[in-house]
Amino acid sequence: MTFSPVRSRADWLIRWAGAAALACGLGALAVAPAQAQVQIRIQSGVVAAPGAPASVANPAGEMSERELAAWLARLREASRGRSFQGVFVVSSTAGALSSSRIWHVCDGQQQMERVDALTGVPRTTLRRDDQVLTFFPTVKLARSERLESPGLFPELLRPGNNAIASYYSARRIGGDRVAGLEADGVELMPRDLMRFGYRIWSEHQTGLVVKLQTLDAATGQVLEQAAFSELLLDAPVSMDKLAQMMNATAGYRVETPALVRTTAESQGWAIASPVPGYRPMNCYLRGSEAVLQCIFSDGLASVSVFVEPWDAKRHAQEGVRRLGATQTLTRRLVDRSGAAWWITTVGEAPLRTLAAFSQAPERRP
Repeated sequence: MTFSPVRSRADWLIRWAGAAALACGLGALAVAPAQAQVQIRIQSGVVAAPGAPASVANPAGEMSERELAAWLARLREASRGRSFQGVFVVSSTAGALSSSRIWHVCDGQQQMERVDALTGVPRTTLRRDDQVLTFFPTVKLARSERLESPGLFPELLRPGNNAIASYYSARRIGGDRVAGLEADGVELMPRDLMRFGYRIWSEHQTGLVVKLQTLDAATGQVLEQAAFSELLLDAPVSMDKLAQMMNATAGYRVETPALVRTTAESQGWAIASPVPGYRPMNCYLRGSEAVLQCIFSDGLASVSVFVEPWDAKRHAQEGVRRLGATQTLTRRLVDRSGAAWWITTVGEAPLRTLAAFSQAPERRP
């Protein structure tokens, strides 16, 4: 198959910026309850440039594990049952800038979402819970898939999750004004250099997350930043209308990429996590050529390891690629029988972490 790396954190942020998506462990921004309709516009100059050291205003000290749990619970409660529409922007150190317009609705049980890309290839993505349909109007193609990856911050808001406190320290970094609103900042920094750090700003009154930065823990630089440029809470988003749009595939060629849940062991591989804190999440066979993908997460970051037969025409050069906080590492592996394999490791993690995962696959007879 022609390998296409898993979606970058920026793409996850754009596609799953929704409120209830975070409550289900699929996104990073939460929409909180509000007494009245609120419109938020992020003003120019508020967001720091990616690649520059992030500023910290009014540090307020370390958070205890209990305080961290309470903060997570507040975000979780703030994200339930809200509708909104807005424009979401992600920028990276590489100079990439992506934006999308989002409509999101949740009735407390089911979620639906529409995401129109404002940059890059024209496309509209519609989602009902884990079912995703992306329309490419210029080529009349609709791609149907299930949301199989853990996405962004896969266990950040899972009740009773204590793993984050084991591998990250949390501290309040004081107040800031974001989108004209007072926001409270929390910094999550790794206890080792095998992970990135994060800064999350939530609106003071409601707990709405309005800005997120991904940090290089070694240098303190901002690798990637995401924020709404416009956000209208309690917007009149119709779940029925989104459902009708999702069913409107007439005139489109609908493709459903092959995706089969499996285990590394059943495919003849042993892939143990080489980094403390990263736990196996899922494994899949992807595409017609059945490329093996195994996903690991520490609750905030995720790493995918792809294994496929080596092809001299397609896999000519080992190397590293980087887009914002997402890095890709490729290498050739020759097993004990002499068979050659191509290992691709992708994740929102430091290169040393990807290198460790890249060495993890071991072929079993």
